[in-house]
Amino acid sequence: MQRFPLPEDLPRQVGSALQEDVGTGDVTASLVPASQWVRGEVITREAAILCGSAWVRETFRQLDQRIRLEFAVEDGAALAAGARVLLIEGPARPVLTGERTALNFLQLLSGTATAARRFVDAVAGTGCTILDTRKTLPGLRTAQKYAVRCGGAQNHRMGLFDQVLIKENHIAASGSLLGAIEAARRSTPGIRIEVEVESLEEFAQALGARPDIIMLDEFSLEDMARAAALNRERGGIARLEASGSVSLERVREIAATGVDYISVGSITKHVRAVDLSMRLEFSRHSLSAAT
Repeated sequence: MQRFPLPEDLPRQVGSALQEDVGTGDVTASLVPASQWVRGEVITREAAILCGSAWVRETFRQLDQRIRLEFAVEDGAALAAGARVLLIEGPARPVLTGERTALNFLQLLSGTATAARRFVDAVAGTGCTILDTRKTLPGLRTAQKYAVRCGGAQNHRMGLFDQVLIKENHIAASGSLLGAIEAARRSTPGIRIEVEVESLEEFAQALGARPDIIMLDEFSLEDMARAAALNRERGGIARLEASGSVSLERVREIAATGVDYISVGSITKHVRAVDLSMRLEFSRHSLSAAT
């Protein structure tokens, strides 16, 4: 059973990636005899959190449904360096055609999940939740946000449609912070409202307007702690989110200030692909004999 719901646009993401790579046809794979059969495995050269198995399955499903895949673990599981990720078997041409696309998805999404897990582990026991942001690769937002969940973090808003986030320019256009929040309540009833503040003075104003979440942008650790204390004194009016200049080295210090959330854009924006390798062995038997 799938651990997390898969994005509805997953087949489209894979189709677009294959079209980008294959175009009018794989002219190199056509050099391989049509009857050639191949078996192989994908291994990881580094410790990682696996993510992207459904994208790999969809890649080869769209190319040739005779290709068989067997993953060693499910998405969200930890892999040690040198571990087998999956076994693959099928006709050689479509396996070779899909190799790069499949690995691209698997490396990127495993890299995203692995980065998320590092931040989650760093704040373990503090009660603070790691969030992602909208700083995702164009066209792959749902894929990367799925990977964030596989890494143990949570998703912030998916886009501009499912949560209000009032920033400096919105406040300027509305005339005031309070005015922006009141306008949001009128125009989008029932949707969570978050406001970004850049000082303790703005924070005090935001508390008075009672939004659902207040984002503390580029606050010092001392000011974060003061904001958290003031919020508690007021009965926990809002949830607090720390944002800006969040590194793995200082994320636990940020969590210790008492904020509820820490949003980390680098999880999806600066993601480093996990080092994976596909090793293949070619059979001399015909396709019919191999099956």
